[in-house]
This record gives sequence, structure tokens and C-alpha cells, in this order.
Amino acid sequence: MTNNKERAEDTCPLVYQCRLPLSTRTVNHLADLLRRHLKAIGSRWWILPPGKIAVIVLAVLRHDQCLGDMAGGNDVSESTVRRWRDELIGLVAAQAPRLDRALKKVAKQGGEVVLIDGTLIRTQRRTGKADRRNYSGKHRSHGLHFLALTDEKGRLIWISAARPGRTHDNTAARHDHILAHLRAAGLGALADLGFRGLDNDILDPVIVTGYIATRTHKLTRGEKEANRVLAVGRAPVEHGFAHLKNWRILTKLRTDPARATRLLRALVVLTNLEINR
Repeated sequence: MTNNKERAEDTCPLVYQCRLPLSTRTVNHLADLLRRHLKAIGSRWWILPPGKIAVIVLAVLRHDQCLGDMAGGNDVSESTVRRWRDELIGLVAAQAPRLDRALKKVAKQGGEVVLIDGTLIRTQRRTGKADRRNYSGKHRSHGLHFLALTDEKGRLIWISAARPGRTHDNTAARHDHILAHLRAAGLGALADLGFRGLDNDILDPVIVTGYIATRTHKLTRGEKEANRVLAVGRAPVEHGFAHLKNWRILTKLRTDPARATRLLRALVVLTNLEINR
């Protein structure tokens, strides 16, 4: 039995076109970032134009395209596409606002409250005890926990660093000193029941949460109405997360968790470019 490794004469790599549902504003923004970066480091040789590189990276982020497939379709190596992706993610993530500056901007624009919530970005399950902390009992899945703030219209204004999936919302908020930053900016926050106990100031609360029923206490009509009004006010934060998770690379992260923070912050910047156009 012979092993013939020769390719058939009529076989050749096939390339197909795919629509990228993003605006030219986003592509131009990434291309301009790359041009300024290449000029700053004194690079004068580009294998592809910055606009083309921006489209390739956006395809990887938006459609979760395989790096090898994108490399083969553009006659470059897989390592080159990986370098472009990591480089552009770092450049865009650097534009993400800090927590204190984001809150001051909301207050300066006349805002009175922000919306706060936590979310789980699912990751591939890894073997070993080290990955047990990434298991979320609430979602019954492995992932990374992120805390995010939006304005009243649901536009993402800040996102936290990545934490293990088992992290509680209150724990993440205390670690980031959310309460102190809100008081300093003179803003309030609407939150779900996961943030109960974070703000114990009864006379002048900053973080508003709903009422919870217990075995010994049933909700009154007024408390139920207050919960309904709060749920309506908090609805835009879910829309903000929905826009963020339109980037299919977040369907199940395969990147190193240490790089997930930069990735999420870069996607927040790109999401706002698309929404605010």
C-alpha cells in the first residue's frame, strides 16, 4: 500500500467573501491608530496597508474567524495575524476610560445615576485545580467575571478587570471602590439584588437595589411597584451587555485570561464607536 502525499492537480486553496457588519468609521479609527503607532516606532515597511490590517483584525473580533484561515486568505503567516490582533487590541484598550474619569464625564454632562451590573464571559474549561475558581455556580459554567457601568441610555462607560468566575458582584465592587468613586462624582447607581449590602447608608444611599421577599416577609404592593420601576430603569444595562456580546470572540474565550481585560476594554471602545456614530 503506497502513501501518496501529492495533491490532485485540480485542488487549490479556496477563498470566500464574508460581510463585516461594521461601519467605515470603526475601520478608519483602527487604521489611523495603526498609522500613528507605526510612525511612532519608526516602522517603514508594511506587508499590507493599515486599512486592510484593520479589516482582518475586526473580522477576527466580530466573527471569531480562525487566525489560520484569515492568514491563508491574505497570503500572510498565522503569527503575523496574531501579532496584528494583539497589537491593535492593546492600542484600542489604551483608549478605554478610567473609572473616575468616566464618572466625572457623566456628571459633567448632567447625568444623575449610572447602571451597574456584573456579567460572566464564558471560557474554555481547563483541567486542574487552578481552574476551579473560574467555575460560576450561578451560571453553571466556567468563565471570567466582569463588572461594568453604563449611563442611563445603556452606553458602556467603564468595565473592570477580569476576575475568576466565582467572584461575587459585591466583592468585585468593593475591590474597585465603586462606592467611593460614586460619592466623589456625586452620582447614584441602580443595581440588582446581587449588590444588596454594598451600601449600608440608610439616610443617604448611593446604590439603590430592590426589595427581596423572605419566608417571614412578603413584599407589599408598594415594594413590588418599587421593584418594577427599578427593573425598568435598569433595563438599558442589559442592552449594553448585549451590544458588547455581539462580538463573537466572546462566545467562548480561547485567549489567555491574563489578556482578557485588554480584550474587553478594547471591545467597549469599539462598541461605543458603533453605537454613537
